[in-house]
Amino acid sequence: MAKRKRNKNRGGSSIPPSDPPIRPHMQSPRRTVPAGIERPPYALTGDPGPSVLPIVRTPDEIEAMRKAGAVAAEVLLHVGEHVAPGITTDKLDALAHEETIRRGAYPSPLNYRGFPKSVCTSVNEVICHGIPDARQLQDGDIINIDVTVFIHGVHGDTSVTFLVGDVDEHSRHLVRETRAALYKGIETVRPGSKVNDIGRAIENHARANDLSVVREFIGHGVGPEFHSALAIPHYFDRRAATEIAENMSFTIEPMLNLGGPELYVWDDDWTAVTADGRRTAQFEHTMVVTSDGVEIMTKTASGTEPAEVFAEVTV
Repeated sequence: MAKRKRNKNRGGSSIPPSDPPIRPHMQSPRRTVPAGIERPPYALTGDPGPSVLPIVRTPDEIEAMRKAGAVAAEVLLHVGEHVAPGITTDKLDALAHEETIRRGAYPSPLNYRGFPKSVCTSVNEVICHGIPDARQLQDGDIINIDVTVFIHGVHGDTSVTFLVGDVDEHSRHLVRETRAALYKGIETVRPGSKVNDIGRAIENHARANDLSVVREFIGHGVGPEFHSALAIPHYFDRRAATEIAENMSFTIEPMLNLGGPELYVWDDDWTAVTADGRRTAQFEHTMVVTSDGVEIMTKTASGTEPAEVFAEVTV
């Protein structure tokens, strides 16, 4: 789940907008979580409060994050297997909710600042924070599914953009290169590097592939808090000069567009869509900085990353 930041950028494309555009549909009632599941502090009130915890993790927290990241990856793998024309985004939410609970975790988005569902499902021109509803996926859609779970006192946050059926080549290019941009950003991470090295690598890759970078939504620190104070822009920002240190934990989650980067947010105060109606994609990992690089947390215990499993679908 992205942390919001304000800004604008220029960019564009002659690729036509998605047609028909995504519109809100009926939502089902909010799903419940068994009493025995450990909850994050905001679960009841919806208010996470200000970020107050350190951005460097302890050894115990890192071990907990490995476990939480594995659960998030396993949930995303489970849900991804059901992506197909005809399924509703609400059904995908139900599958994610049930699998998260089955694994003893709390679905982190549920009631975070009042968000009504357990995952974000962002289809076609929806950049992020799409609310699952009764709309059926159509042949040719693309959909980002953003899974975050809370277990062992920490969050694991990950997402993949999936192809639905027979998808046009422009969208395949978008999904393929957004996934590549995530790993370009990850490759820069090591102690002593700067946060803006991540954004520089992602923005360079996006420009080389005629894509624009969303600026209003960025990566963020994550661990015991869903969103901590560390901000990770996906574009080069001279001011984002924080030096990366061992055991920092954060997400990288680039959102790239076929058209320009400008956006607007629906009246639900969550659903962000491209202003020009062109398609957008996102991929995300949670990671912890090691002595010589980075450890990706959002992979299964056997080392499987959802983005890799579905890579054959997204090329």
